[in-house]
Amino acid sequence: MTVDENWRGKHILKLRDYKEPTVIEDPDSDELRNVVEPWLTALFQSEHLSLLTGAGISSAVHYMATGTAGAGMGNMKLSAFADEIKHISEESAKKSGRGEANIEDEIRTLNELIRGLEIISSLDLVGDSEETNKLKALKVDLEDGITNFANTVLESERNVVTSDKDEPAEYLMNFILSFASRIATRERLNLFTTNYDRITEFGAELAGLHLIDRFVGSISPIFRSSRLNIDIHYNPPGIRGEPRYLEGVVNFTKLHGSLDWIEKNNLVRRFALPYGAESIKDYSQEGSLMIYPNSSKDRETSEYPYVELFRDLASSIIRPNSTVVTYGYSFGDDHINRVLIDMLTIPSTHLVIIGFDDIGDRIKKFYSKAKRPVQITLLLGYHFGDLKTLVDNYLPKPAIDRTTYKMADLLKARGTVAPIVNQNKEDEDE
Repeated sequence: MTVDENWRGKHILKLRDYKEPTVIEDPDSDELRNVVEPWLTALFQSEHLSLLTGAGISSAVHYMATGTAGAGMGNMKLSAFADEIKHISEESAKKSGRGEANIEDEIRTLNELIRGLEIISSLDLVGDSEETNKLKALKVDLEDGITNFANTVLESERNVVTSDKDEPAEYLMNFILSFASRIATRERLNLFTTNYDRITEFGAELAGLHLIDRFVGSISPIFRSSRLNIDIHYNPPGIRGEPRYLEGVVNFTKLHGSLDWIEKNNLVRRFALPYGAESIKDYSQEGSLMIYPNSSKDRETSEYPYVELFRDLASSIIRPNSTVVTYGYSFGDDHINRVLIDMLTIPSTHLVIIGFDDIGDRIKKFYSKAKRPVQITLLLGYHFGDLKTLVDNYLPKPAIDRTTYKMADLLKARGTVAPIVNQNKEDEDE
């Protein structure tokens, strides 16, 4: 049965030589695994592999821990121009294909309004006009709104880390390891996220991964525009020659900023914020919390450091033999969607979209707009989007130990078991 109208609430599968997306009425893990897992394993062997996660990964882990989806993108309380801001925010959300407005749309609209009122109030010599008073109130609303949102996200972090269940952390760790387990002849995994929380960093730490980002320093790391090709190597004992790549290293980029980033004096720093802290005010320093699209004083500041981060995204994925996997990303960000469409103009690239649902038909619209069906794999629906089901049945084995595969080859030669597919086994001609 092929898709005719919308994909909302349906299980959509498209891979390999499927001519078009197909509705799976009753997904069966055992039956689908024989088709999906080898295909994903082959794609994960691409020369360049990138993973883009959205709010879905945080919701999936939080749901496993508590039974609820966790923090959402709620609205702010406004003391002035509430109806006007709501109207413009909704228009902005509709134009970008997101449907309902969220806090990002409100922050963007509120920043523009504050800038306009600043221009008007600059002519107020007394400093007590109606516009000036509203400007002061809106600045307080903006700061309080961002702080309240940050505390909500921190609460979700706290719910995960204080849960008495080990399963959420284990599946998060194995999920990340399925992508990060790359042999030295392959480029490092490029890990991108649009989340403000630190769920990705939490999972990477559990997995023993080392994340390389643009921050330099130990006590108060500073974001640097110049990105060197820094990596980690080691010298094997008793072996001369070039150092070898150390396993478990990932290039990491937070496209929309983070709860622990702050801007002051034109420098973006990462401050020490405990995972799941009670209140961000207890740890944050004076300055502007860097949550996209929060801006400080001018256009240049609002674009920095996000313009650098989006440049990292484009330079990492728009290359031949590149595979990008999205999980929990709703395709509601035009600036990211444009980069993905540009990537697909290269015939040797591939995009894998894994999601719990297609809210607002965003994924379907992206699929139709891209016009590259052969280069897109779809795994949509609560069956494929469920983190436990995905890790247990469809993602490649989260390890690169050669002993397992040598044992499997030995047992295969004896005719006792079927071969295990090795996602990291090098091609015979390499």
